Amino acid sequence: MKTVYLLRHAKSSWDDPDLDDADRPLAPRGREAAARIAAHIRERGITPQLVACSPALRARQTLEGLGDAIGDARVEIDPGIYDAHEADLLEILRRVDPGIESAMMIGHNPSIERLALLLAAESTLLDDLRRKFPTGALATLTFEVGDWQDLRAGGGELTEFVKPRELG
Repeated sequence: MKTVYLLRHAKSSWDDPDLDDADRPLAPRGREAAARIAAHIRERGITPQLVACSPALRARQTLEGLGDAIGDARVEIDPGIYDAHEADLLEILRRVDPGIESAMMIGHNPSIERLALLLAAESTLLDDLRRKFPTGALATLTFEVGDWQDLRAGGGELTEFVKPRELG
């Protein structure tokens, strides 16, 4: 079985209109959201073995906000995640080492949301995800496959969809 955690970066700041998109930092609300998601990850015992993160500042700061919640996960900053199509993100997941059982991807909308929608089988949680995949939200999908190459559209069970504002 493989588990995929799809995390949309937390809320970014638009205070400096002259900044390049990739250089936008987290807003204070985003830092708080990352801390809430980190607490949730700790509480649930979520332990990704690999974290693939966009190089955009707001994504890297979201990763930093997770702190020790991701344990000993190997972290890779992957330029292919920034400004990618969901098919590109799926290919990144399909290249994960077969010995890894759980991977987290920290990325951007619309591609993170579209990837979750692509991979998830029908469920009531999927209806919630279809309404909105807000900044800082975390979707957990499990796949009854032995190899990352076998990830397919509709092949994952969406087991959890958490939004920072729902967390205490």
